[in-house]
Amino acid sequence: MCKIFNVNGNCIQGLHYMVDLTDRLKQVKVMIDAGQYFTINRARQYGKTTMLQALENFLGKEYIVVSLDFQRLSYANFESEPAFVMAFAGELLDSVENLPEEVYRNLDVFAEGSARNLTLSSLFRTINLWCRQSEKRIVLMIDEVDSATNNQVFLDFLAQLRGCYLTRNVKPAFQSVILTGVYDVRNIKKKIRLQEDHKTNSPWNIAADFLIDMSFSVNDIAGMLLEYENDYRTGMDIGDIAGLIYEYTSGYPFLVSRICKLLDERLPGSGKFSERSEAWTKDGVVEAIKILLGESNTLFESLINKLEDYPELNKMLYDLLFSGKEIAYAVGVRSIEMALMFGFVKRISNTVVIANRIFETLLYNLYLASPSMQQSEIYDAGLKNKNQFIQNGRLNMELVLEKFVMCFHDLYGGCDQTFLEEDGRRYFLLYLKPIINGVGNYYIESQTRDRERTDVIVDYRGERFVIELKIWRGNEYHMRGESQLQGYLDYYHLDQGYMLSFNFNKNKEIGVKRIDINHKVLIEAVV
Repeated sequence: MCKIFNVNGNCIQGLHYMVDLTDRLKQVKVMIDAGQYFTINRARQYGKTTMLQALENFLGKEYIVVSLDFQRLSYANFESEPAFVMAFAGELLDSVENLPEEVYRNLDVFAEGSARNLTLSSLFRTINLWCRQSEKRIVLMIDEVDSATNNQVFLDFLAQLRGCYLTRNVKPAFQSVILTGVYDVRNIKKKIRLQEDHKTNSPWNIAADFLIDMSFSVNDIAGMLLEYENDYRTGMDIGDIAGLIYEYTSGYPFLVSRICKLLDERLPGSGKFSERSEAWTKDGVVEAIKILLGESNTLFESLINKLEDYPELNKMLYDLLFSGKEIAYAVGVRSIEMALMFGFVKRISNTVVIANRIFETLLYNLYLASPSMQQSEIYDAGLKNKNQFIQNGRLNMELVLEKFVMCFHDLYGGCDQTFLEEDGRRYFLLYLKPIINGVGNYYIESQTRDRERTDVIVDYRGERFVIELKIWRGNEYHMRGESQLQGYLDYYHLDQGYMLSFNFNKNKEIGVKRIDINHKVLIEAVV
């Protein structure tokens, strides 16, 4: 049976094309060998379940691995302590073979609900007995703990695990406990003693930091593509394709696999990609990304729902995208912590940036598609004029800038400096979007996004355009911007670039002109 790229559930060796997890598994085993209890908190569809299942096989010779999934428990299983004890005991019986006889007997009584004391303390006495009698050390792994975090009984369960950890030198306990989910259960606080209302403690404050990078590197992606290439012989340039996929995804596992799946299953036999060899090219990757950004999938739906649920998160991301604000990371800022937890952003140095180009374009598309945006006059102008910008199948970016300058000056020429700084770039994207919509892609180069400068990269039918959007800060700064753009053109192997300057001088000369700079052509527009 042929292997496939998988985006639904966990990946299985032999059925799916996968990255090599060996190095990561070795790093996790070091933590387990040291007896650490920890959580693996990553955003949705980040490979957590795949990691756990691979870890179960990796540890099998040395440890007894108990792998549970709290998604298998119902809401009723968390309504009371006896209900949870019954359900948890039943899961242990289903998951572990060759239990010691006394341990099996006790768990069976708990699972049937016939024990006199269906309490967590009774359950954990049996667990202590099991750890004492077991020939191998026991590792407990629980997936999808998010489904339990709002329940008091789960907090009590964490407190019991914490107690076992703290007394493990006296009473035998699990060698290691691993909990996975999106939310970090270390942030859940519980009253340890009811009579001390003013004192709270995290029931999972004994957890070690999990710092292992679970994103895919360029080499990880290349290894997966090499396996595919050995099966299909497409002739792809593995290094270039892996690098391009990484550029757009920053190694987010779902996004990497989804793009590969589209290249493998959707593109061959469609349009200009008649064969696999034509799909696994730069043009194919760009087309796959366009399809990805136009589809509704479980990851995108989850992200969009979070924006609706958390208005402060929504506002922070909007400011990050449109105002050019640099957001410094600070511990405890709710909107930042949520953005990191859900995977919208990542930390670079001590600042917060959008996690990858796919998410950035998704967010831009979402904000620009809002009714208030699309009812704006500038969007309407781009929509009405769109046909004149496509000539012989090519996008005439110089004409786009010319028409935008005229339209922007007519509509907003009398606005103040604050408006231009905060809204100018947003209005250019609003004008551009209906022109390239459905055919081209665009993204913002994150390394150049700030209050002064933003580089927009547009891919249209295999042709790339680099447009620098900048705020005018005097001639010296302007010349430096021209030099920076030239370097960017060298990087992309382009001979022509574009600059859109928002100038506040009353005597400014609006319009578009061509400038020759060291064998490069710069199309400069001023508004």
